[in-house]
Amino acid sequence: MVAFVIATYMGLYQWRLIDSAWDPVFGRQTQKVLDSNVSEKMRYWFLVPDAIFGALAYLGDAIFGLAGSTRRWQYRPWLVILFGIDVIPLGIVSAVLVVLQGTVVGSWCFLCLVTAVISLILVYWAYDEVWSCLLYLWRVWKKTGSVRILWNTFLGKASPEAAGCFWGRPRQYRIDWPSTPSEPSTAAASC
Repeated sequence: MVAFVIATYMGLYQWRLIDSAWDPVFGRQTQKVLDSNVSEKMRYWFLVPDAIFGALAYLGDAIFGLAGSTRRWQYRPWLVILFGIDVIPLGIVSAVLVVLQGTVVGSWCFLCLVTAVISLILVYWAYDEVWSCLLYLWRVWKKTGSVRILWNTFLGKASPEAAGCFWGRPRQYRIDWPSTPSEPSTAAASC
């Protein structure tokens, strides 16, 4: 939500609803970045200021990030995929915009840098969940070969075929002396 508030603040400046953009580090350079040709081209492409577009994306990050449980990658894969589609491109765009600040615009924006760091942190946090979800869907596809079962799993509908592909279930280990876990038994490793 911090990035949403910051991006909304910058968008209000781009819409000229506030007179200036505060920056404790670079001073007036923030306004140069927000009023740059790069920003105006993005405004032309998206029909809204780039900061408002970013604020909407950060709001989506917050909504998708808070929706569901910690096991949503297996119970609601569609939600995790939407979250990944929202978070990962936003992080890439933020990194590109930071590079453009220094190379094309020639000015720096502290608030933009803060939101870019937040975006990259979100990508780091989201990556494992999205990857786990994709691997889980791959395991379901590999086990069943059925588009119907894969689609139902993607939508979060329970099926006995997909239930055997969860990583979170207890596995049976054969204990040898000295006690080290070895390969799971065939009953537990059906997927």
